[in-house]
Amino acid sequence: MTASTATPEPDSPPSALSTIAALRRSLTAETTPLPVRFRALFSLKHLASSHPPASGESIAAIDAIAAAFVSPSALLKHELAYCLGQTGNGPAAIPHLTAVLEDLEQDVMCRHEAAEALGALGDARCVEVLRRFRDRAGEDVVVTETCELAVERIAWENGEGRKAERLRASDFASVDPAPPMAQGEEAQSVEELGKKLMDTSVPLFKRYRAMFALRDLASPPDLPTAVPAVLALAKGLEDSSALFRHEIAFVFGQLSHPASIPALTASLSNTEEASMVRHEAAEALGSLGHEEGVEETLLKFLHDKEAVVRESVIVALDMAEYEKSNQAEYALIPEVQGTA
Repeated sequence: MTASTATPEPDSPPSALSTIAALRRSLTAETTPLPVRFRALFSLKHLASSHPPASGESIAAIDAIAAAFVSPSALLKHELAYCLGQTGNGPAAIPHLTAVLEDLEQDVMCRHEAAEALGALGDARCVEVLRRFRDRAGEDVVVTETCELAVERIAWENGEGRKAERLRASDFASVDPAPPMAQGEEAQSVEELGKKLMDTSVPLFKRYRAMFALRDLASPPDLPTAVPAVLALAKGLEDSSALFRHEIAFVFGQLSHPASIPALTASLSNTEEASMVRHEAAEALGSLGHEEGVEETLLKFLHDKEAVVRESVIVALDMAEYEKSNQAEYALIPEVQGTA
């Protein structure tokens, strides 16, 4: 792993850096309960994103996240990669993510997430390594498809066409593998987007654009298009691509719409389903923890044969507890002088 070597700026608040150091210890300690490690991770992501990219705080937070890539937990490591991609700090995050993608000993789920995170950062300098693994002989299809999407996303991010696109305002702040379908170009009805979502004759990037357009039509949950959009998205869980199915489950986690519970429960309950899909289904159900019967469903899989599913259930149950609490944020950001 290539670590950033920049020295913190002289005027960096000592309390911010000491907080980052404490969070790093929590995140990297295998004795720390997994839910606590996840909360530490999300706090570090917040700190990395709320300071300028070249600042000591941002670099220290990103290095703290990357330090946990030595963990044996594929679930944790895939979440590390996702968070690095969401920081927007390419110069500090790209070396870490590239190292994970290039490490063929890493779990495929982690390598896929590293490739997706490189796409999220939108830096054209990442295209070469992404193309290399997209075209690599014998590469796992999950990595191949992710690299394909990431290359397309970077091309969109840096292309002239983006400037002319009119995108619907989204309730979600995440940097996604593809932007929603542009308004005005194609029909935006749930029915038409649903057809595009399931049309395997079109490029995967366009199908993802339909996916995120449907997501935005399902939020807020009282929109007249919400339930139809959720049901249209649920059909994506029947797609032949595990990557595609896992992204549908992730979107359901963002939406936290009760109409998605039957489809998520079916995915989690299917022991023949890919573990990367079942894990996302478990975490999505965790975001619906306040709904009747969800915790009982999750508890059934607390001792699942797949480690990534077991760990996801642990995290999901913690999320469910949060959903029933009065906490303002899932990740409790320490009060640090000078932080957002």
